[in-house]
Amino acid sequence: MANVLTAFKANRTKIWVGAVTLLLVFYLVVSFQRAVLLMTDPNPVAKAIGVAYLLLPVIGAWALVRELLFGARTERLARILEAEGGLPEDNLPRTPAGRIIREAADREFEKYRAETEAAPDDWRSWFRLSCAYDAAGDRKRARASMRVAVRLFRSGTPGTGA
Repeated sequence: MANVLTAFKANRTKIWVGAVTLLLVFYLVVSFQRAVLLMTDPNPVAKAIGVAYLLLPVIGAWALVRELLFGARTERLARILEAEGGLPEDNLPRTPAGRIIREAADREFEKYRAETEAAPDDWRSWFRLSCAYDAAGDRKRARASMRVAVRLFRSGTPGTGA
């Protein structure tokens, strides 16, 4: 039982991603089925609604695949950086509730911003900058920086090690 609990804790995020993915796939299948039913209706308005409704599963499937690929690629970069000893340490002070203290994250951010400015073609610096943005609470810029890191890694620019 202890092994199951340990495995669950170690893979908690992947389990939740899998559960949400399954629910979304179920929703997309039902949406697709309803769209087909509407398109087979003799009423032209129902057909038009069915065609429009067909866009939902298509867009949903595209978004799902895009996010799953982003997660897998990010995880791959994290494993590489961890093996190299280049992951930023999680040593920022926290509140009693476990949140990172913003001022400390902002001070740490400057270090990674300067590193990225000095090596703008290195995916490692962009990865660390993404972590710094995330610690500072700026999720939008964290994702954008991580996308740059993934793009640089996949393009094989200098410093990729690929």
